[in-house]
Amino acid sequence: MAQYEYNNYDNMAEGYDMDFIDEADADADNYVRRMDSDSESDDDFDMATRWSDTTAAQARNGRDIQGIPWERLQFTRSTYRETRLQQYKNYENLSHSADELQKECQIVESCGKYFEFLYNTRMVKSTIVHFQLRNLIWATSKHDVYLMQNYSVMHWSPLTRRRTEVLNLYGPILPNREGQDPWALQLGCVQVSTMCVKGNLLIAGGFQGELVCKNLDHPGVSHCAKITYDENAITNAVEIYDDTSGAVRMMTSNNDSVVRVFDAQNFTVLQRFYFPWPINHTSVSPDGKMVVVVGDNADCLLADCQNGQTLATLKGHLDYSFASAWHPNGWIFATGNQDTTCRLWDARNLSSAVIVLKGCIGAIRSLRFTSDGRFMAMAEPADFVHVFDTLQNFSKCQEIDLFGEIAGVSFSPDTEALFIGVADQTYGSLLEYKRLHATDYLDSVI
Repeated sequence: MAQYEYNNYDNMAEGYDMDFIDEADADADNYVRRMDSDSESDDDFDMATRWSDTTAAQARNGRDIQGIPWERLQFTRSTYRETRLQQYKNYENLSHSADELQKECQIVESCGKYFEFLYNTRMVKSTIVHFQLRNLIWATSKHDVYLMQNYSVMHWSPLTRRRTEVLNLYGPILPNREGQDPWALQLGCVQVSTMCVKGNLLIAGGFQGELVCKNLDHPGVSHCAKITYDENAITNAVEIYDDTSGAVRMMTSNNDSVVRVFDAQNFTVLQRFYFPWPINHTSVSPDGKMVVVVGDNADCLLADCQNGQTLATLKGHLDYSFASAWHPNGWIFATGNQDTTCRLWDARNLSSAVIVLKGCIGAIRSLRFTSDGRFMAMAEPADFVHVFDTLQNFSKCQEIDLFGEIAGVSFSPDTEALFIGVADQTYGSLLEYKRLHATDYLDSVI
């Protein structure tokens, strides 16, 4: 992957801010920013929320879900959307023909409505360190969401609408483990490039090859270290999974072309798998036997999770891949690429992708399946998240249209909520959607 930080690619079209804000809305945003830097009382928090957040009731009454004051601007939302579609330039590492690619893509009806807007808060604002890495939002329940905000991992409770800092990575970072000299393992300031949260374990990967682990049930940091000292050492992805024995493992993907497997109890390295190109993302199959490996190559790999040996080479993508995900059935998996497509593969027949899905404007940076396998979320770098109905063979989707860089997407484990992190200097926020059902009795259940 390209060795750029998010703030250092002015000529790359994936980064943009909503710079058309008017004076009235700027006052509200400045108020919230002051709240970020000062200690908060409950009254202060409520006031900031009133200024900046959007509820479902307000959206039904015509308020923009992101709080953008279109009625006070010199152009409409639809006009600005058309401008964005025309001007947006997708970042590519390898040149390719968009016309030829289009012929492969499945025709999809964007008529579905599976998740309904519930709430948008600007009290937590996602931030991105690297423009190609967008796995910075994780929901461990529909009431618990974790995201990166500058040097802090923040927890947001949609139930209480309260934010809490759970991990500060500005440094120095010291482990809180008995029997070890913490100074021997000290890290300085860590720029978090990727993260993963599952159960009570939080893992953050750093721009310089760092790995920071925290047990959410205990104070302090459980483990911190540099896992590679390679000159191009960025940690591109981290994953928490159960191996075939049921033991909890961690897997890291780095620019040094190495995939590392860690014991999640003592944080020792159990295995190293070496590949011919930088690894941008991995996904372990539900049974723990196979792993999808994608990186700085047009080909993707399916490997044995026990020894790292390549089982199959997946051909079809035209650029570098940065996302992958398994369907819970253990056979179907998805890969997301900078060629603006997501390819669905069947592990029983890997001669070619079974379905090719195309985004609207840019690379496919993040992929997630619901735990029941019914839906797949496909996130572009900005503006669009597509939710596909797998029971309709991915032929129908819900297109969530917003403005801003997308830091990540996450379904809650019970499939009842979808969260989208928006990284923007002015309109950075966390969007919450609730799953729609044929009956509405669940609306009364917390």
